Amino acid sequence: MSELADSDLRVRELVALVRERQSLVSYHLRLLREAGLVSAHRSSADTRDSYYRLDLDRCGHELRSSGTALHPALLAPARGNRPADAQQLSRVRVLFACTGNSSRSPIAEALLRSRSGNLLEVTSGGSHPKPALHPDAVRVLRDRYAIDIGDQRPRHLDTFSGQRFDYVITLCDRVREVCPEVGDRSRRVHWSVADPAASTPRHPADYSTFVRIALEIDTRVRHLLAALTLREAQP
Repeated sequence: MSELADSDLRVRELVALVRERQSLVSYHLRLLREAGLVSAHRSSADTRDSYYRLDLDRCGHELRSSGTALHPALLAPARGNRPADAQQLSRVRVLFACTGNSSRSPIAEALLRSRSGNLLEVTSGGSHPKPALHPDAVRVLRDRYAIDIGDQRPRHLDTFSGQRFDYVITLCDRVREVCPEVGDRSRRVHWSVADPAASTPRHPADYSTFVRIALEIDTRVRHLLAALTLREAQP
């Protein structure tokens, strides 16, 4: 399809370009024709030969349809850190949960709050909270995202018992099994994120694992925020 996006080609030319068997190339061309993505027409020079053409408009339509069906945020326009439907989001409450509430859930809490422009009511807790936040969690948010959570302390999930949350998002597999029900109408979401504190750095100054995990969480947060904006805007 990438080759056909640039030029109409004959089968033997496609075989040479993709370096696959002619039978395999012809098989996939047949599937693409049946799907309406590729068409074929006889050569005006040698009518025994055919050129294959990719329907780019049809491809664009199918990509948009599949992207929207897969996740409402995939094809949403970038809006920076502040979503357009601010008033709709101001009523949404989100709770992030992990075991120690010292790394993953505080990072997610801080990033979602920041990216929503402090519109969402976001908090976090742990099933077995640590005495303090992991210093590298504080460091990665400060250095990479200009967010300071140095004064924050881990909280126990029991603190939120009886409170209403629209979304309860667990970030580790262990806490998913013990996370209490928080409200009858809360939407339960699970992000299986590795614990950055479980890895041993090569030297004390190395916090690359926290950088990688924060980036993973931030990606999920950005897609969550876009999805929330679209969902909450619906009547």
